[in-house]
Amino acid sequence: MRGNPEQPYTRGALCVKVNRYLEHTQADDRILYPLRRTGPKGSGEFERISWEEAFDEITVRLRNIIDEHGGEAIWPYVGTGSLGYIQGCEGVAGRRFWNMLGASKHWLNICATAGGAGLSLTNGTPAGMDPEHLALSRLILLWGTNTLTSGHHLWKFVQDARATGAYVVAIDPIRTRTADQADRHLAIRPGTDAVLALALLNVVLAEGTQDEEFLAEHTQGWESFREEILAYPVERAAEITGIPAADIRELGTRLAHTRPTAIRTTMGIQRHAGGGTALRTIAAIPGVTGDWRHPGGGVAYSTSGHVHLDIDKRDDLLAKPVRTLTMTRLASELDSVKCLWVYAANPVGSTPDANRIRRQLAREDLFTVVMEQFPTDTVDYADIVLPATMQTEHMDLHAGYGHLYLLWNEPAVAPPGECLSTAETFRRLAAHMGMTEPSLYDSDLELAEQLLSSGHPSLEGVTLDRLRKEGWVRMNYPQPFTPFAEGFPTASGRLRFPPRGKAYVPPHSLRTADGSPYPLTLVTPAAHTFLNTIFGNNPELRRRAKEPVVLVNPADAEARGLVSGQRVRVHNASGEFLADVEVSDRVAPGVVASPKGRWPKHSPGGANANAVVAERDADMGRGPAFHDNLVEVSPCAGP
Repeated sequence: MRGNPEQPYTRGALCVKVNRYLEHTQADDRILYPLRRTGPKGSGEFERISWEEAFDEITVRLRNIIDEHGGEAIWPYVGTGSLGYIQGCEGVAGRRFWNMLGASKHWLNICATAGGAGLSLTNGTPAGMDPEHLALSRLILLWGTNTLTSGHHLWKFVQDARATGAYVVAIDPIRTRTADQADRHLAIRPGTDAVLALALLNVVLAEGTQDEEFLAEHTQGWESFREEILAYPVERAAEITGIPAADIRELGTRLAHTRPTAIRTTMGIQRHAGGGTALRTIAAIPGVTGDWRHPGGGVAYSTSGHVHLDIDKRDDLLAKPVRTLTMTRLASELDSVKCLWVYAANPVGSTPDANRIRRQLAREDLFTVVMEQFPTDTVDYADIVLPATMQTEHMDLHAGYGHLYLLWNEPAVAPPGECLSTAETFRRLAAHMGMTEPSLYDSDLELAEQLLSSGHPSLEGVTLDRLRKEGWVRMNYPQPFTPFAEGFPTASGRLRFPPRGKAYVPPHSLRTADGSPYPLTLVTPAAHTFLNTIFGNNPELRRRAKEPVVLVNPADAEARGLVSGQRVRVHNASGEFLADVEVSDRVAPGVVASPKGRWPKHSPGGANANAVVAERDADMGRGPAFHDNLVEVSPCAGP
């Protein structure tokens, strides 16, 4: 397997996570057959059974649950392990089947919902500029995003811009790989990004370079927002953000006089109590500077809003409206659930309040089915395990959230053992249960045709036949693409600035740190070798990742008597995980960082960082707060 050099976005490159993907599909621990639990929940003890036996037990259990508790006692818990529109979460795979049963709906909020909601309040959509157009930018702010770890294909466009003189600034609580390569790094206090945005605009106003024409023609609420900007002078922002005033002023001056400016920001920035508001306020910057006029100007968060496939959720199949359960509230919302059906997800390793999740999954009255490829920590708690296909073994339609291409995934090999794709599993289970609704049996090709049938202009000329022949097709957007140069997809057609008092929500950690027994803010960034918990069992990637570490600033380490290489407990009232200290100025005083993605069963002490992450929502979209938790770091007892 290799990257295709003709693909305009990837240009033939693979990341460290997937360049051994073929070997990963053939790993010794691959789940190849249906399994039934034989030991206690959590033991990971199973016996092989047939698909017929699995479907028999599932059918009886589902029918009994529906008869006794109603369909809403079933929770179809799908994650981002597959972003496919046929097999994965983007198309809500299995939704028709669950609607026929009257199961609860699933709010997939773990990734980007807070930021998407904030951007939508400003721009009317979370979509923004084409990330490829960073190559045209003169100033690039990589804001809360570690491009070289979490989206390295974009770095080529950053390099293209630098070749013509662009200046690159990394704004991040951690001095990441990306920050090392930037022209400047600003170490911001976690969760204070909105304050920095306001202060930068304060400098723009002082320089008198706001785009008055754009403001008059394409925005609303400017006079009120202008007053909000003036309430955050550079000196005040320096106190809140931890960034020296001179550095804020220097960047603000660059922003004031550099067109086009591009802001690349991704999902980590919005995982705190004020995450939605942070994106809402950052999105206001190009509204003030007028950068939306220019190719290479604006904000790039997610391109998903530019994808207009016809996602048929078939709510008409529901006999009555049903409740929605929130993905990152699994620990508390499982109380009223009798069947948890997990696919493309590993909640024991990826979801807040991990200790309480384990206790819930150990309930004998909870029937748990997991569709999986490998024996994750969540699989260990399953009653039935169903073997799932991997990318090379099934058909799918994809649309990445960092580019404007649709991509077709044709199976390259037959599935090993008795693995089935997600769509095929639900087709067979529906037949086993005697369901007669015709749409339950649509083939993958029929589903793909339906997805492409929305009639949106962006899909003009994009056919299934063309996708299957060419592999990828850029959606029908112009080159260059300036989506909001002439207006915004809001009711007024204008960008909506945040109203007074609504441009900054302090993070929980900043509001509660004083007097807390847990004075350090924990940030859990993406690991370089794992993709969330995908590949967490890969021996080579685990070797490269080495032992889990927690970065601790020298001042905080000295105060606690910690030295590099020392095993410590990172703990709070929710739980603890173990890691080795790395004393480093890559984090500021008061901030500690430990990369996510490790399977708890492969971690010292049997826990990863989610043991100390609270089940707490951001301000918008019910987004989670993975980077807004207070902890203490203490030496482990004993040798």
